[in-house]
Amino acid sequence: MYMLLMGLCFTLFGVAVIVAAFAASSHSDWSQTPDQPELPTAKAAPTRFFSDQVAPSIAVPPSVPTEVLLQQIENHVRLEQAAAESFVAFPTQALLHSKTPSSFVH
Repeated sequence: MYMLLMGLCFTLFGVAVIVAAFAASSHSDWSQTPDQPELPTAKAAPTRFFSDQVAPSIAVPPSVPTEVLLQQIENHVRLEQAAAESFVAFPTQALLHSKTPSSFVH
């Protein structure tokens, strides 16, 4: 009989500890909002963000016209499609891992 009472007491004690731990972990103060630090006043933004970090010896490459880029992309797509069609027609390991003569890395 004493063993049954001891087991019951330990069980109730364990449940009380679990309830207390759960209440402590889930308790939060939603009614109080944390203090927000004041934002500093807005400073005058620099006109060019990276202008100080760019070395003066670096030359800026000339811009490439959009039409040239589009032509290169179209050529790359044609070469990739031709490679895919040749692989579908005659699938081999060599064709699967072969590179096209395109200048773009794929």
